[in-house]
Amino acid sequence: MGGELAGFTIGVTADRRRDELAALLERRGARVVLAPALRIVPLADDSELRAATRACLSRPPDILMANTGIGMRGWLEAAEGWGLAEPLRDALSGAYIVARGPKARGAIRAAGLFDQWSPDSESCEEVVDHLIRRPLAGKVVAMQLHGERQPECTEALEDAGATVIEVPVYRWAPPTDPAPLHRLVDLVAGRLVDAVTFTSAAAVSALLRTAGERVETVLDALRRDVLATCVGPVTAEPLRQRGVPVVTPGRARLGALVRTIVDELPRRTLDLRVAGHQLTLRGHAALLDGELRPLAPAPMAVLRALAQSPGRVLSRTALLRTLPRGADEHAVEMAVARLRAGLGTPRVVQTVVKRGYRLRVE
Repeated sequence: MGGELAGFTIGVTADRRRDELAALLERRGARVVLAPALRIVPLADDSELRAATRACLSRPPDILMANTGIGMRGWLEAAEGWGLAEPLRDALSGAYIVARGPKARGAIRAAGLFDQWSPDSESCEEVVDHLIRRPLAGKVVAMQLHGERQPECTEALEDAGATVIEVPVYRWAPPTDPAPLHRLVDLVAGRLVDAVTFTSAAAVSALLRTAGERVETVLDALRRDVLATCVGPVTAEPLRQRGVPVVTPGRARLGALVRTIVDELPRRTLDLRVAGHQLTLRGHAALLDGELRPLAPAPMAVLRALAQSPGRVLSRTALLRTLPRGADEHAVEMAVARLRAGLGTPRVVQTVVKRGYRLRVE
């Protein structure tokens, strides 16, 4: 079969570590579409990060929210390059430090600092709930960001009387080449990928912005046919708010994300007994008696339509609606011919004279 994910197509929106994630998926047989939704602004060039660092030096924070391990390490490495690493560590050493997860805690301790509390859920909301139970009036909170701002968290702390310094480590910017992301939007809208992976909430927002007027079409595809997979609950939140069912691993790790996809995608396949054969539909291929049969988009679309109405006769007009715009009834006949050739047996698809086609479902 070629791996647990053979026959499936998966979109990868990550920029950093995209090659690692793609390799993990391809090793299991998946076809991967790389479409970085964002790129990271280099830290050394980031004037906003430098300004936030100087704000922390001039008014040392009473509380530090360390959101990510890579963010904290990147902040301290950037400060090292500016000759500010030791003053920054001194400024942070007296703060009440909250580490949002184990990676953030590891980065804090590697820097010689000590964290006092971590949330069970690894969510910003739980951190804010914890902090606003403390006296915040007149306090300075340094909030280490990773990607997009979290205005609802900032506003909640400010409403409680705190002054918040947002530290924008690894700010997101649009990809240098937006074409792959536009292509992924097309593939999701056309149900031509089986799953899309997200490793940040910012990537989710970027994909939906890129969809533009087609955003509802994309969301409908993600609600019904295309599996949305997110590395953790924070990443998943923008989709869940829009009614998209999301699967996330128990631990926010790439390997765990891939294992979740391996468990979930094969469950969504359609299995039929047809003309003496066991037929399983995957994204861009069929399994016929356990043998993978890759198919082009048009014959795959016809097979999927026939399989979703097992045993029923579908007219050429009905099947035409599954093909790209501009196709005619001759294109349906060609797609059926290519489907039979691709499956290696003509008996699976039966021609019903003057009516259309059906699967020989047992």
